[in-house]
Amino acid sequence: MKQLLEQIIAFRNERNWEQFHTGENLAKSISIEAAELLECFQWQHEVEDLEHLKEELADVLIYSLLMVDRYHFDFEAIIKEKLEKNNKKYPAQKAYGNHKKYNKLEGK
Repeated sequence: MKQLLEQIIAFRNERNWEQFHTGENLAKSISIEAAELLECFQWQHEVEDLEHLKEELADVLIYSLLMVDRYHFDFEAIIKEKLEKNNKKYPAQKAYGNHKKYNKLEGK
């Protein structure tokens, strides 16, 4: 993962784009690219153009990794922390096969 992030940063730096990558702009870009990802599914239940899907997903991931870099986050650590929180909010015995939000789950 570190080597991939280094490639993304090198691409950005070769173009002097870091000046535009404020937290706000990166958050906007993630949201915009996520909307473009969603557009792949517009009017259908499953995507037809997998290449386009991969490109839009890559854009979301690239901007997300640039935000990780911007705030000097440890990519693996923030995901592990979130997984731990989600494990507590969505215990398997309550959430298994259930799409309800954590505050709507009933005990089993």
